[in-house]
Amino acid sequence: MKDNQMKMASLGIQHVLAMYAGAVIVPLIVGGALGLTGEQLTYLVSIDILMCGIATYLQCIKGRFFGLGLPVVLGCTFTAVGPMISIGGSYGISAVYGAILVSGLYVLLVSSFFSKLVRFFPPVVTGSVVTIIGVTLIPVAMNNMAGGVDSPDFGSLTNIALSFGTLFFIILLYRFFDGFIRSISVLLGLLLGTVVAFFVGKVNFEPVLEASWFHMIKPFYFGIPTFEGTAILTMILVATVSLVESTGVYFAVADICEKQIKEKDLAKGYRSEGLAIILGGLFNSFPYTTFSQNVGLMQLSGVKTRKVLYYAAAFLVILGFMPKIGAFTTIIPASVLGGAMVAMFGMVIAQGIKMLGKVNMTQENLLIMACSIGMGLGVTVVPDLFAQFPKGIQILTGNGIVAGSMAAITLNIVFNILGQKSKKIESMNNVKAS
Repeated sequence: MKDNQMKMASLGIQHVLAMYAGAVIVPLIVGGALGLTGEQLTYLVSIDILMCGIATYLQCIKGRFFGLGLPVVLGCTFTAVGPMISIGGSYGISAVYGAILVSGLYVLLVSSFFSKLVRFFPPVVTGSVVTIIGVTLIPVAMNNMAGGVDSPDFGSLTNIALSFGTLFFIILLYRFFDGFIRSISVLLGLLLGTVVAFFVGKVNFEPVLEASWFHMIKPFYFGIPTFEGTAILTMILVATVSLVESTGVYFAVADICEKQIKEKDLAKGYRSEGLAIILGGLFNSFPYTTFSQNVGLMQLSGVKTRKVLYYAAAFLVILGFMPKIGAFTTIIPASVLGGAMVAMFGMVIAQGIKMLGKVNMTQENLLIMACSIGMGLGVTVVPDLFAQFPKGIQILTGNGIVAGSMAAITLNIVFNILGQKSKKIESMNNVKAS
C-alpha cells in the first residue's frame, strides 16, 4: 500500500514539475510589467501556485454540478497575459481583478449553453486544436533548450548538451524500461539533468535562500476590485477563448483515457473553470484553464488515473503556502527543462494527429486541417502579423492557439454545418423538380 502511494506521489511531483515553469512565468511577467514590489511578486507567485492546486482538484472531482472527472491540470491561461497587462496599465491592478471576477461569473452562467455547442467540435476541430497547441508550444521548448530567451549564453554548447542529454536520457528510459520507471522517465530526466547542471555551474540556489518558509494568503491582497466596462468585456472574451482551448484538451484527455465526454460533463468542466476564475479574482490570482503540457506527460507516462492529479493538486497547495520549498523547483535550468519539454510537447502533437486519424479525409476536412494548423503555426512564428489590428481583435488573432482554433471552428461551420444544410436543401429541390 505504501509503495503504491509513493508511486502515485512521485507521478504527482512529475506533473507539478511539468507545469510549474508555465505556472510561475505568468505572475512573473504580469507582476513585472505592472511594477510590483518584490514582496508583492512573491505573493503573486505563491497564490498562483496554490490556486493551481485548488483549480486542478475542482476539475478532477466528479460532482453533481462541478468537475469534469478526468485527470486534467489547470493553470493560468497565457491568453490572459496581454489583456491583464493592458488593463492594469490603463485602469490599475484592481480593475484586473474586477474583470476576472465578472468573467468567472460569466463562465458559470454560460456553461450549460456552451456545452450544447459540442457539435461544433467534431474530431476534425478538436484534433486540429490539439495539434495546434502542440505545434505552438514547440518554440517554447526550443528556446528553453538553448538556455531561455534573452539568456546571455543562449545556444551555448553547455546548454545544448544539457538539453539533448536530458532528452536522450528520457528516451533511453522509455526504450529499455517499462512500468513505473517508464512512467516517471520525465521526472528522472529532470533530476539527472539538474544534477549534471550543478557540476557545470548552471544551478543557482539564490531563489531558495531568499524565499521565506511560510507565506500566508488573504483575499483582496491588492485592494477592493473595481469594475470597468472595457476591461470586463476584454476578460469575458478571454474566458470564451479559454473555453474553446479547454474543450480541445478535454477531448484529448478523454481520448487518452478512452472515455466519452457528454454534454453534461462539458458543462461541469466549464463550471469548475468558472469557479476557479472567481477564486482567482477573490484571492488576486489569475483566470485558469487546462494545461496541455500535462496531457503530453500523461500520454508519455501511460498513467491515466485521477489519483495522481490529486497528489499533484495537494503538492501545489503545499508549495503555495511554503515558498522556500516551492523555490527548489525553480532551480531546474531552462536547458534541462527544454529537453523534457520537447518530448512532452511532441506527445501533444502526436495525440492531435491520433485524433485526426479518426477523421473522414474529405477535401473539406483536409482544408480545415491545413488552414487551421497553418494559421496556428504562422501566427506563432510571425506574432506581429496582426499588430495593426485593434487590441480587442488582437485577443483573437495575436495568439497562435487562439487564431488556429478560431479558424478550425469557423471553417467547420462553413463546410460541415452550413455546407451540409445547403446540400440537403439542394437535394430536396432536385427531388421536387424530378
